[in-house]
Amino acid sequence: MGQHWPLTGRIAELGSIDAALRRADGPRGLVLAGAAGVGKTRLAQEALTLARNRGTATRWAAATASTRALPLGAFSALLGRVEGDQRQLLAQATAALVADKPGGVLVGVDDAHLLDALSAQFVHQLVLRRAATVVITVRSGEPAPDAVTALWKDGHLDRHEVRPLSEADTVALLEAVLRGQVADTTAGQLWRLTAGNALYLRLLVEQALDNRTLRRVGGVWQLAASPELSPGLAELVVARMGALPAPVRDVVDVLALAEPLGVSLLTRLTGAEAVEDAESRGLLTVRAEGRRLQAGLAHPLYGETRRAHVGLLRARRLRGRIATALAETGSRRGDDALRRAVLAVDSDLPPDAQLLADAAGTAVRLMDITLAERLARQAIDADDGPAFGARWSLANALAWQGRGEETETEWARLADLADNDIVRAMVAMPRAGNLFWILRRPQDAEAILDTAAAHVDDDARLVITAIQSAFHAFLARPRRAVDDATRALAVRALPDQAVVLATWGLAAGLGMLGRADELPASTERAYTAATRCVEGSLLSLGLAVLELGALRLAGYLDEMRRVGTDRREAGTNATSVAHGMFLEGFELLARGQLRRSIRRLREARSRYLAGDAGGWAFLTLVQLTQALAMAGDPPGARAALADLRAELHPSYVFMDPEVALAQAWVAAAEGATTEAADLARQAADLAARRCQPGYEVLALHTAVRFGDRTAAARLAHLAETVDGPRAPAAAAHAAALADDDGVALLAAAQRWEHLGDLLAAADAAAQAADAHTRNNRRGSATSAAAEAHRLAEACEGARTPALRCAARPLPLTRREREIVTLAADGLSNREIADRLVVSVRTVEGHLYRASAKLGTTNRGDFAELLEAH
Repeated sequence: MGQHWPLTGRIAELGSIDAALRRADGPRGLVLAGAAGVGKTRLAQEALTLARNRGTATRWAAATASTRALPLGAFSALLGRVEGDQRQLLAQATAALVADKPGGVLVGVDDAHLLDALSAQFVHQLVLRRAATVVITVRSGEPAPDAVTALWKDGHLDRHEVRPLSEADTVALLEAVLRGQVADTTAGQLWRLTAGNALYLRLLVEQALDNRTLRRVGGVWQLAASPELSPGLAELVVARMGALPAPVRDVVDVLALAEPLGVSLLTRLTGAEAVEDAESRGLLTVRAEGRRLQAGLAHPLYGETRRAHVGLLRARRLRGRIATALAETGSRRGDDALRRAVLAVDSDLPPDAQLLADAAGTAVRLMDITLAERLARQAIDADDGPAFGARWSLANALAWQGRGEETETEWARLADLADNDIVRAMVAMPRAGNLFWILRRPQDAEAILDTAAAHVDDDARLVITAIQSAFHAFLARPRRAVDDATRALAVRALPDQAVVLATWGLAAGLGMLGRADELPASTERAYTAATRCVEGSLLSLGLAVLELGALRLAGYLDEMRRVGTDRREAGTNATSVAHGMFLEGFELLARGQLRRSIRRLREARSRYLAGDAGGWAFLTLVQLTQALAMAGDPPGARAALADLRAELHPSYVFMDPEVALAQAWVAAAEGATTEAADLARQAADLAARRCQPGYEVLALHTAVRFGDRTAAARLAHLAETVDGPRAPAAAAHAAALADDDGVALLAAAQRWEHLGDLLAAADAAAQAADAHTRNNRRGSATSAAAEAHRLAEACEGARTPALRCAARPLPLTRREREIVTLAADGLSNREIADRLVVSVRTVEGHLYRASAKLGTTNRGDFAELLEAH
């Protein structure tokens, strides 16, 4: 990696600085102020480079602690030998620096707060006499010579504060340096650690690359662990903190191990004078939370640095003191009990089994799965007994790490500990879920439930019925799913976990059956129930996916966006972040916002490569494959489809029609629109056989978007029974295409845009342009093509078959364009014939006529013409 990083995030700022330095009137220069490492020096140097490129003479001087001891020490390398009294020295220095420079001189002075008195006076005179334009950098908060301070205090130079990089600028900078997508969470973590300091960021990233903590997974750069500080960065942070007296060091170390802490608690642990001294040194910040004052370290790297230097025994003693103090003051923050447990585990305190068990449950609820496993195991070891609650948390933690065999062992132990029928049913439910979703053994999962149901009473049997409804939905038995879910949910005393799982079955079943209007009355009860479950966050996420799927099939895209926003987890641990990324990518794709959708889905996919629990990787690839194809990335879409086939999940039978649609979209992206339409119709037929009219509508409308003119009657019939606006909109679109009615197709586009499906709207507008062209309505065709272009831009670069045809039409029939596209992609005539299920002679005939129209027989020329049209 080169010494200099790109100036990403600072281009506009550099432009403003350059403009200020070029002004004919006003101050002849600028003061750049900011924290160490924020980027002042780089901006000043870049400003000199711009000036030099315009022919202006430039000079650069850098002050240091060592040059401060010498008169004109910062300028010694520029001035050579000068001698005499002070006045003579200044005159000689000015002449040496600016003489014989008709175009003027731009002088840069770095770290001017370190200038010796004579150098400071020299710079002051250059500015006052307008002998040169001057740009100087100073470190905020550091004392500077009076002559330097007077430059901006007396209005001789403007002072510009160089701010830390924003989070968005940090993302852009990292992606420019690493030449690829960086996980938002990784960029956010690095931004928070460095507080936007460009120098710290560079040193942290270079160290993470060297030790492979930062690596590319699934095409996305992400941190595999917390980054380590390089020796150079640690030295900079230590220097910034300064020498710490022992009492102040205690304050910093306590906060490094347990920030934030209430000021009263911190004072109790370390003393009021030490806390005040640490604040006056700029080592900690204090903010109000309600009526309480909370203390935290002034920079995240202070904590990283001190944790690396606190000895093991000292750290254990301090953690014990903090945990004890938290216990004695009572839990004031919601996470105090969890913090106590985490501190106690690595302290000199004896283990508290109940505290650890409760904290393990909290960690599962917060989706901090690795921590949950650690606390649960500590609780089990400390309890010297069965520890039912801790084992329950451990089983959940193992399950959501995708460690199915270990999970089965824990559930089997819990089954042996169950002492009544309800508990037996409650254990059978997640045990079967582990077999079904994580171990991918749906038949064994159903057998577990059948056996359990035969050995429990009627009340407990309804608990089992709840998860059976979810299994029915996933195995494409939507009517049985809805019936079982309805029967279980009729019991008001149904346990919370069972309520959520029954609603999984209900939401998925209603969506498939085209009865999404019945959903809202059912889901709120489930989300509320989930808040009372240890594994509630995980259960809520699963329900959110199924609810979003049902809303998407019905066409309630605004409601889909609202639900997705409400249900996405805000946590920073790997599990919650990945699931949240998937939910957002899924919802963005439904509205046609492809670039952002692809970004979110790729990041989710990269995280699932480290461990997938329950088929989330499969769900992500179904959506990612379609998104890449819609964006006109055939190689990327084909690769994603190959990954999807490798991830096919035997328990996700209900997704088979959408897997077929993913295959159809890939064929469409590759130019095989006839094959794509055939695959979409096959997906619709499969959905019809399985009583999934919701998917049937989606599949038939996809075929319409590929140019199929045969679906109108079937969609019109479905529109009479399927809930939501998608079915009637699809029926109207299909009828307009069948009638080759450009006006009706444009009306269909407006309808889709109103519903929020921008890509469907773009396709309908493109088809309107095509229809008007065929019917010799050139003005209408131009207007419709412009509308299609506007909508495609809103879709962030969509490139579907309809949009390709409408862009700048070639004089080809639909079949000729399809065959020319496949030929341009390198397929032989035989391969084209096999793919389209026609004879080689037919292919040759279409290619002959197309070549005559295009004026070339060269297949390389075909590719260029298609790219341009």
